[in-house]
Amino acid sequence: MINALEVLETNDMIEKENLDVRTITLGISLLDCITSDLDQLNKNIHDKIYEAAKDLVSTGEQISREFGIPIVNKRISVTPIALIGGAACKTKEDFASIAKTLDTVAKEVGVNFIGGYSALVSKGMTQADKLLIESIPLALSTTELVCSSINVGSTKTGINMDAVRLMGSVIKETAQESADNSCMGCAKLVVFCNAPDDNPFMAGAFHGVSEADAIINVGVSGPGVVKKALESVRGESFEVLCETIKKTAFKVTRVGQLVAQEASKRLGIPFGIIDLSLAPTPAIGDSVADILCEIGLEYAGAPGTTAALAMLNDQVKKGGVMASSYVGGLSGAFIPVSEDQGMINSVEAGAITLEKLEAMTCVCSVGLDMIAIPGDTPATTISGMIADEMALGMVNQKTTAARLIPVIGKGVGDTVEFGGLFGYAPIMPVNKFSCADFVNRKGRIPAPIHSFKN
Repeated sequence: MINALEVLETNDMIEKENLDVRTITLGISLLDCITSDLDQLNKNIHDKIYEAAKDLVSTGEQISREFGIPIVNKRISVTPIALIGGAACKTKEDFASIAKTLDTVAKEVGVNFIGGYSALVSKGMTQADKLLIESIPLALSTTELVCSSINVGSTKTGINMDAVRLMGSVIKETAQESADNSCMGCAKLVVFCNAPDDNPFMAGAFHGVSEADAIINVGVSGPGVVKKALESVRGESFEVLCETIKKTAFKVTRVGQLVAQEASKRLGIPFGIIDLSLAPTPAIGDSVADILCEIGLEYAGAPGTTAALAMLNDQVKKGGVMASSYVGGLSGAFIPVSEDQGMINSVEAGAITLEKLEAMTCVCSVGLDMIAIPGDTPATTISGMIADEMALGMVNQKTTAARLIPVIGKGVGDTVEFGGLFGYAPIMPVNKFSCADFVNRKGRIPAPIHSFKN
């Protein structure tokens, strides 16, 4: 049983080390909204979300005040819209109308983001899937709070290269459509391999079809807490280092467990999972890269970075699993560039490259995250970068993702400002050699041999 005394132990973490509950995410099934009438579908979606989420923000704020725990975001995830809109949507504009409905109701209930403008196409695309993907540039450029994710691969099915090729073009078009807003549309779009059904973090969140009608998932983040704890064991052995990370992750997860249970009880909605992810922010002292430096690296990206990150990720998960019976989502270390001041410093110092970032994604929780690249990068090159990231996830039986932002009108040496939790990013150089002939092959890359478990 968790009580408030456990939270008191973490006061310094909250007040001095940037510990926060990054998000309470309410997952909502829209399967019972399906109809072939588009107007009725949009009404059904609006009414279902509004009724389920109308008290989410006020409840989160009440919990935050009572327990003194910062809850940064309140978010909603919904059933992948490609599944919900298939019967009613015959054009890209039809699907985009659902995005506008999601945006409208998200603003009405006061949440920060709503995720689930999504399609799951790891083995093939229906006509509805394809229409939704093609509608993404329009949908994300005409809404503010809607986030989109496309799952194009899995260990069990392989990689749908037709979808990967399409996503390269969609990302370029999304950047063009939101060019007057720092290409922010791409910051709300992520491509996945092995996407989890219960991820509370945007932009990748959607409510999986295996989930209940509604569910509460909580994402906790504490890079600053981990760094502070490691400062007390400088020069100690790896055994001491690992124990310190595990104990810290345990305490952080318990805070998330308390918030999740309180939110579940007050909203009358079942508790799903705690996602303990070291998700950084642009704030000083809230950086995963700084943890790697505290472990002993001059900069993130130096030799030894992948080993240090692997160790960090594993110990965070071990500590989290001991603290809650329902650890899920992505859980581990995120390495976005724009959202982590330490990562930005490493890029600007020349310590980290896209190739090194790709190697690091083999051992962390996500992938190439919030990477700003030159606006003239070819769509086929973007598809090739996505394919590489999907292959890492497929072969290693883990979640990987790509959130790439070709910044129109900017090149290497420039920076782009996103604002808020998205931060800012230096434009990173991309390999200039072509992969067009590879990307333009049709079909899918088969699942690896170790996927056959039956």
